Amino acid sequence: TLGIKEEEENLQNINFNAQMTILEGQKVFACDVCGQRFSLNSHLNTHMTIHTGQKLFSCDVCGRCFCQKMCLNIHMRIHARQKPFGCDFCRQRFTRKASLNTHMRIHTGQKMFGCDVCGQRFTLKGNLNRHMRIHTGQKPFSCDACGQSFRQKIHLNIHMRIHTGPKPFSCVFCGQSFRQKIHLNMHMGSHIGQKSFVCDVCGLKFTQNTSLNRHLRIHTGPKPFSCDVCGQNFSQKIHLNMHMESHSGQKPFGCDICGLKFTQKASLNRHLKIHTGQKPFSCDVCGHSFTQKAHLSRHMRTHTGHKPFNCDVCGHSCTQKAHLSIHMRTHTGQKPFGCDVCGQRFTRNTSLNIHMRKHTGWKPFGCHVCGQRFTRNTSLNIHMRKHTG
Repeated sequence: TLGIKEEEENLQNINFNAQMTILEGQKVFACDVCGQRFSLNSHLNTHMTIHTGQKLFSCDVCGRCFCQKMCLNIHMRIHARQKPFGCDFCRQRFTRKASLNTHMRIHTGQKMFGCDVCGQRFTLKGNLNRHMRIHTGQKPFSCDACGQSFRQKIHLNIHMRIHTGPKPFSCVFCGQSFRQKIHLNMHMGSHIGQKSFVCDVCGLKFTQNTSLNRHLRIHTGPKPFSCDVCGQNFSQKIHLNMHMESHSGQKPFGCDICGLKFTQKASLNRHLKIHTGQKPFSCDVCGHSFTQKAHLSRHMRTHTGHKPFNCDVCGHSCTQKAHLSIHMRTHTGQKPFGCDVCGQRFTRNTSLNIHMRKHTGWKPFGCHVCGQRFTRNTSLNIHMRKHTG
């Protein structure tokens, strides 16, 4: 009986000491691996599973294992479809409080994570980590088939379709499949009746609601993005960002090969492909490769027939925005390119170059039969009919 009483007293003392340790904030239990300290031995034991990799808690539904019971409980909400944490702004719900806190930064605009190199800030630590690879040049995701490396996992996944061949994006109209969603989007414009977003003012139709909203600014006139330096206004933020570079004059990114300097690191990266000959963006239809993704996107319209840029005056459609700008000069009468010799003006730079041959006498197109030369290719084609009959 005396031994039992002593054991009970010892247990009471242990419990009392443990409680006092928590109250006094003492952390007497230390991890032998990393040195982190804890107030309870049970917390130390839970922590040790990080180093040992031991996962004692298993999900009865899918079999996934976890180091801590708390992590298992959070995971179980996926199967139970419990989302107890709700956003007061948009009513979106989450399984974890941490996920809700991260989501709230979208509404508050809080960007906690800053880049030490360029100062750009991000709402998520993961976005900052991905951004840092631009400065470090790190490409941690490698293709096992060809060895090509990528900065982001999603880019590797897209690249892998070249080797594996799946085309997960299918057209609901004709069933044609594509490896990338952007190719499907361009293809969708080839189907009649796809322009379901209509302007109430002029009746012009668009394939996307965002395109309609941009178009509406022509009628309503708002240009919400203003330059703090000169006061010029822009309808889109990307146009303001490009404009701001004209004030700063700073070109911190220099090419080590030719010395050319750029305002943005992305512009330097695109330029470097000229020297390396790298053309990472390939057409799935004809195999043609390009140095820039934008060039591939423009090229794809030759296959899909998609003409996303529409003239608000006559409805004429163009595959490229530059072509639309040139077309608009037929309505405005603008002729920005002038001949220094005779003063004649033109809507396009190519037309000016052809005109200059009259003054210089340059005839780049020669007949391989008789040797006669011409200033225009069309003139050579007409001439060739004499020989071919």
